[in-house]
Amino acid sequence: MDDIKCEPWRDKLVSSDYVLDRIEPGMKVFLGTGVAEPRTLVKELMISDKGNLDDLELIQLISIGDAISIEDRYHRFRLKTFFSGWVASEAITSGRVDLIPCRFSKVPELIASGMIPVDAAIVQICPFDDMGYSSLGVAVDAARQAMEKASLVVGVINQESPWTLGDTLVHVSEFDYLVKSTEPLFYFPRWPVDEVMNKVAENVASLIEDGTCLGWSIGPLFEALGPHLATKKHLGIHGPFFTDSLMDLVKTGAVSNRKKSNFRGKCVTAYALGTRELMGWLHRNPMIEFQGTDVVADPKRVGANDQYLVTLPARKVDLTGGIALHTGRAGLFASPGEAQEYFTGAAFSRGGRTLFALPSRNLKGQPNILLSVKDYPNQLAVRDALDFAVTEYGVAHLTGRTVRERALALIDISHPDDRAELVRLAKEARLLYQDQIYLTDLGYLYPEELATKHTFKGGTVIRFRPIRPSDEEEMRRLFYRFSDEANYYRYFSRIKTMPHSRIQQYVNVDYRKTMSIVGLIGLPGEGRIVAEVRYVRLPDRPFGDIAMVVDEEVQGIGVASYMMKMLIRIAKERGLKGFTADVLSHNKPMWKVLQKSGLKLQAEREPDSIHLTMPFDEPSIESS
Repeated sequence: MDDIKCEPWRDKLVSSDYVLDRIEPGMKVFLGTGVAEPRTLVKELMISDKGNLDDLELIQLISIGDAISIEDRYHRFRLKTFFSGWVASEAITSGRVDLIPCRFSKVPELIASGMIPVDAAIVQICPFDDMGYSSLGVAVDAARQAMEKASLVVGVINQESPWTLGDTLVHVSEFDYLVKSTEPLFYFPRWPVDEVMNKVAENVASLIEDGTCLGWSIGPLFEALGPHLATKKHLGIHGPFFTDSLMDLVKTGAVSNRKKSNFRGKCVTAYALGTRELMGWLHRNPMIEFQGTDVVADPKRVGANDQYLVTLPARKVDLTGGIALHTGRAGLFASPGEAQEYFTGAAFSRGGRTLFALPSRNLKGQPNILLSVKDYPNQLAVRDALDFAVTEYGVAHLTGRTVRERALALIDISHPDDRAELVRLAKEARLLYQDQIYLTDLGYLYPEELATKHTFKGGTVIRFRPIRPSDEEEMRRLFYRFSDEANYYRYFSRIKTMPHSRIQQYVNVDYRKTMSIVGLIGLPGEGRIVAEVRYVRLPDRPFGDIAMVVDEEVQGIGVASYMMKMLIRIAKERGLKGFTADVLSHNKPMWKVLQKSGLKLQAEREPDSIHLTMPFDEPSIESS
């Protein structure tokens, strides 16, 4: 509608110039954020030469709009913000903008208590209904508290602003003046996604289970993540930003919010940033609940949701799990204070987890995984609370791991061309053993496409993937869980110890000659190895010598047979013509697996075992 029809609204309708005349020198003026930035009044303020507008303090929670100019010539105004966004980031560094370090959940309280004074509040709102009510639209943050404390409250009515639900309802009586917007909403284009970021997002999605509650933000990571979650069930949303990518995800039906304990059935957010399509979709959408930052960023409310997963983009990560966050446009979502709130929320959450994601290299081709991030700004000290780091090369599980284990896991997911140098630096820094083996030149050969999972009898889910150098400790633990009999079957000797020097040779494999597949149980990214099968290609013919171990806790449900069939398929794809194996005659479990494999067993008796040749091109002959 183009005109304000209700007479009380018309009585409060004034020009921008009239409002600017009511502002006094030295006032502290609260402004809406992002799409809800009151651009009409702010742009008039920027170009006005009125003498009463000197020495103003403009308070905006996040500076991501386009109306506030922070160039040197606008020395009459001082912008204060709680988060730099991309507009104010450089100006904060140069001292032209004041940054107020503060947890987002505490900002409304600071304004309500008067610790951060507000003299005037200028907020963008929707057109009023016939009962005199309007909506704060797509940015709630601390607007309500600012309106309650200000002596001058101005509503800028924007016809394009969607009417959102939640803690957004405002009445005409709460405003001193109303101004009709002459500016459109500040729309945000969707972020481009390249192949690398798409792979990073795919790896992040592998950690997200049905029923997970997610935070969401803007940027290429989240733009890429949505499509990979389309087949999930009963996801929940509780985070600062609602975007086009999240709209697309909700449309797939993957988001139901039915598993949430807080605002069940609702996606909870404080801001919406995106395109015209998103704004239209949000209009009176009952599934989207807009709340202030005191609710959205409150760790206790975040943690009330089970399986809360914090997913944050990082700029750099070091080999101990130290994180440097983005700055400028790339750093919109996570300041250290805000990230800490969501990390605390994940700690409160039953089954809550935390992860950082980043490409292995930046756009300049420089490594993003380093020995140390001590020289980078915007650091986040959460080494003890960080569960995962993710790149396009995989997932590094960090919880409960030693510094040495973390270093190996992070080197595993670094860019293959950076691994040799990282190993060298880690040895110099005593993060790795001096005799550490690492086949860095084989990084490109890791056959990640072989990863899969299977549900066995009784509902046991086991994930399978090729072995990695960072599996050293898990393979040692598996060895020490074997019974003496199992060790004898596997190694043909009474081996009692598996020291680092031996096991590291076992987990560092050349995939051109050796294929090792491990089976893991437990949550994605943090599983426990319970089985391994491998072949080693013979030097003189296209056959592979095989060996297999299966933890006693998962025996009898078909794991060994499944892995054997998997290994046969892989070997055929890589040009092998058959397997060989040496098996003890009384190793009945192994005989049973081989007999069920479908391969013909050609046996030659040796002093301590039976040597088997199993060609792929000959059918098996079932024995009675």
